[in-house]
Amino acid sequence: MLSPFPLFPSQCNSVISLATSTSITPQLFTWAYNTYQSVPKHSKAFSPVFFSFQAAVAFLEEKSVEDSEKTEAKLRWVNVGPNITEAQKQAISQLPPKMIGRCKALMKRIICFSPEDDSLSILLSSWVKAMRPTRADWLSIMKEMKRLGNPLLLELMELALLEDSFEANVRDYTKLIDMYAKHNMLQNAEITFQAMKERGFTCDQVTLTVLVHMYSKAGYLNQAEAVFEEIKLLGLPVDKRSYGAMIMAYIRAGMLEIAENLLKEMEAQEIYAGKEVYKALLRAYSMLGNTEGAQRVFNVIQLARIVPDCKLCALLVNAYCQAGQSDKARSVLENMRIAGLDLNDKCIALLLSAYEKENKLEKALSFLVDLEQDGIMVAQESSQVLASWFRRLGVVNEVELVLKEFDEKKSSRKTRMLLDG
Repeated sequence: MLSPFPLFPSQCNSVISLATSTSITPQLFTWAYNTYQSVPKHSKAFSPVFFSFQAAVAFLEEKSVEDSEKTEAKLRWVNVGPNITEAQKQAISQLPPKMIGRCKALMKRIICFSPEDDSLSILLSSWVKAMRPTRADWLSIMKEMKRLGNPLLLELMELALLEDSFEANVRDYTKLIDMYAKHNMLQNAEITFQAMKERGFTCDQVTLTVLVHMYSKAGYLNQAEAVFEEIKLLGLPVDKRSYGAMIMAYIRAGMLEIAENLLKEMEAQEIYAGKEVYKALLRAYSMLGNTEGAQRVFNVIQLARIVPDCKLCALLVNAYCQAGQSDKARSVLENMRIAGLDLNDKCIALLLSAYEKENKLEKALSFLVDLEQDGIMVAQESSQVLASWFRRLGVVNEVELVLKEFDEKKSSRKTRMLLDG
């Protein structure tokens, strides 16, 4: 076994080299250190060699303490303590098995986070210092928080943008702005957008479109127009989403003709809006009883290669019913049957309501007989319209007789046609 012995100046260099070597074993360093300690203090005081060795020892001891503190910090991060609720234990147990340790450590703290006692900013700062995360770690945390619907996600994303390890880019800012917009936190979104520009990021078409959509949804037409024009002035491509957001802004502001003109501008560039945009414009015209506008939009929908469904047809029917044009509304229903679309309860109820307003009982009864012969049953909404109408007229029993007469006439007519054939 190695034992300490007095060192002569010629031997000190080898001990220093030994002590500072990266390949030194704990046993060898202990021997070197004990040897150093055995030298009398007056020898150390006058020997520059021992000063060097003393500095080396001090450095190694300091590094050992630092490593020990880091290890203890990581151990503290892993252990969240025993005082957690059953719900928190359940949430922790459901963390993805493949999630790496440093991410799980932060997720545990976030799950057990108390706004009254903790600060997310301090928590993240401590985690970054102890764990040295990568961008992939940050994204993993955000993905899991989104899955859990954790309310701290927005704050964490905002703080992550300031961390070098996150390596933020323009799309990260865009995502945060979009999330603020969806939560109707416009001021936060605007602050984030301004911070993005101040930090040297160039806003692109995607970011500006998110702003147009945000202002459009909030009903801020002027702001939406300003950002939309900025997209054009910067020479950025105006795509389907940008146009759609701006058209929706005009629809919400009741400026339907301008919205329709913007649709034409899109079509001239062979860009077609989504179905929801056409439906919103059709609904706006329908609610106003503007049959010309509703019919125009309905025609454009078909030119945009969108196959009209029962809901779109119901909006066109409603436009004619609102305008007191029940005959044209019925023509739309007939076209639906020819196209193979089922007449839904909403369409039938709309037409019956229009007949009631126009006091066309006979036409309503004829329509009901046609439906019955085609095997179409009147559902709840239509039944309520009829019940209310007939009670108001006080002709419930008489209507039943008329329906039977209509049915007999239709049957006899079909019989004669078959005999003539």
